Amino acid sequence: MPGISDIGAAALRCLPPEAAHGVALGLLRHGLVAKPRAAPPPALRIKLCGLEFASPLGLAAGFDKDAQALAGLYRLGFAFVEAGTVTPRPQAGNARPRLFRLSADQALINRMGFNGAGLDVFAANLARAREKGIAGPLGVNIGANRDSAERLEDYVTCLERLAPLADYVTLNLSSPNTPGLRSLQEGDALKRLLGRIGEAASGLARPVPLLLKLAPELEGAALAESVRAAIEFGIAGLILCNTTTARTAGLVSPARGEQGGLSGAPLRAPALAMMREVYGLSEGRLALIGVGGIASAEDAYARIRAGAALLQIYTGFIYRGPRLIEEIISGLAQRLEADGFERVQDAVGADA
Repeated sequence: MPGISDIGAAALRCLPPEAAHGVALGLLRHGLVAKPRAAPPPALRIKLCGLEFASPLGLAAGFDKDAQALAGLYRLGFAFVEAGTVTPRPQAGNARPRLFRLSADQALINRMGFNGAGLDVFAANLARAREKGIAGPLGVNIGANRDSAERLEDYVTCLERLAPLADYVTLNLSSPNTPGLRSLQEGDALKRLLGRIGEAASGLARPVPLLLKLAPELEGAALAESVRAAIEFGIAGLILCNTTTARTAGLVSPARGEQGGLSGAPLRAPALAMMREVYGLSEGRLALIGVGGIASAEDAYARIRAGAALLQIYTGFIYRGPRLIEEIISGLAQRLEADGFERVQDAVGADA
């Protein structure tokens, strides 16, 4: 069947990055994708936050911002998908060009700026997907409008509207492309936000696990304080981590100087180190999802052994296409067997 394949993924890279993204979403939305060859082996099944996952591997937020291609994404073999980031009102995002390939570095830089059709369109797309049936847990990533005078209330608005349609909700406090947003992920600002979110969550007819997505620049005492606040306010888990504003010394691609969040291979080492640190800080009281620079089964297994119960990919998927999903799933199963683990959850934090 024509569609997203190894050849198709390479062909898409001949287009400008944002145009390629739009074409990929169109193919997925119309079902022009092949099914994975086989279901994940039982050893990869895992239960987290009261949800059942066929494997630890999911798609990170940012790919399907308006929840328009969910069926196609599950069809590729993802065990779960996180849609968004969605904001209450439609938002054009930053001026184009705003997405850049760093092919020589296996990386991307984006300064998209929470572009999207807004909450009404997003919720309608989710409702339609639910009616047709969803093949795995569905996460929703929520944010605030750039020009909002009450950013805390933006998160509450999205939570109250989307909780009935989501299996978990992620508070995106760490995008580098909305000025001032990252200040919400630490200190008193985080506690105020979590307190307000807690009030709203207590009134939901259907409770939903809440997660925080943190930035890789959050470290030391500030990181420890954010982890403590997450535990104190009943957050179910953390996603580690978002894109970085740092630029490692070895970048060689012409676009390396563009502003925005860097993702992909250069984020692998700092994201792994952050996972190890937070796994120790959280003492098993938070579910941890690893994302950032995962582009092989080896990367995925290292993140699990560092403390991640679930994984998300994005940039590696852009470069490698659907083939990467199968490679990670089969490679994880092989590594578990070789190390004597009967279940993937037995390997979580094994290197701690």
